[in-house]
Amino acid sequence: MLDPNDFIIARKRKKYKFALFANSPLCFEFEEWQKQSADVIELGAGTGLFGVELATKHPDQQFVAIDVKADRLQKGAREAEERGLTNIRFLRARADQLGELFDEHSIQSIWLTFPDPFPKKGSANRRMTSNTFLRTYTKLLTRSGSFYLKHDDRDFFHWSLEQLVTSCWHIRELSFDLHESDLSDDYKILTTYEQRWLGEGKPTNFVSATISKD
Repeated sequence: MLDPNDFIIARKRKKYKFALFANSPLCFEFEEWQKQSADVIELGAGTGLFGVELATKHPDQQFVAIDVKADRLQKGAREAEERGLTNIRFLRARADQLGELFDEHSIQSIWLTFPDPFPKKGSANRRMTSNTFLRTYTKLLTRSGSFYLKHDDRDFFHWSLEQLVTSCWHIRELSFDLHESDLSDDYKILTTYEQRWLGEGKPTNFVSATISKD
């Protein structure tokens, strides 16, 4: 039998995490955010620790980690503060709000890391690699900008590749086992979910794509 006290403790922990998010100078709610440009954004960032590692390696670039759950993002924000990083921010927002968050053609790189695959056929439009979202990414990226996708689900990954090709994106780099490839070490920085999937023996599928071949 579940102990009711466990629910009370869990709620208190969640409220505490929301408070940490609200009080961090690196964290923003959608309503607080002013439309702007950024070098790199990560969608569905979860804890944001992937972005923290990238921001640490590239202090000359500006990063934004985006997720709908503040209690996850606050973990990355705390780590960024402890490292003294000033080139990363954490934003609680939905992917369908991107057009209201950033200037058009102002982003160099968009990372999509382990999004919900929404496996039911009727949910295809909710997938963040659907044509609807790809059109949004096209509007946000600079002409030379890149889109990066990492995922453990091979079916979702194959479907996403099809969407990229039919939407006339140019596939630049592709691997069905990223960590056994000779691709950039930046790509191999682990997300929180990725650590879990690799621990279960699931390889990371990876693709980078650009809007044009130029």
